[in-house]
Amino acid sequence: MARREKSLMRQLIEERGIKDVAGVQALVKELTAGLIQEAMDAELEEELGYSKYDYRNKQTDNSRNGSYKKTVSSSQGDIELTVPRDRNGEYEPQIVKK
Repeated sequence: MARREKSLMRQLIEERGIKDVAGVQALVKELTAGLIQEAMDAELEEELGYSKYDYRNKQTDNSRNGSYKKTVSSSQGDIELTVPRDRNGEYEPQIVKK
């Protein structure tokens, strides 16, 4: 493992005050949820062709239209996600199926 990654992990452990395996598991669950969330947001950005709040580069009549909650099962337990939606209903998440 690279020195930078070790340093980041050590920093996370210190900031969170992780002292036991349960703390590590909670952090892994939170990181998993964050990674999945970011992946879905990136998928929608790719689908729409513009970044959130970047209306100057918008070249479609479709746009973001809120989100809905979804709970998925993982090896870390149940994870609640916020799945983004598009106005035209064309966005179909690939990382977490509807």
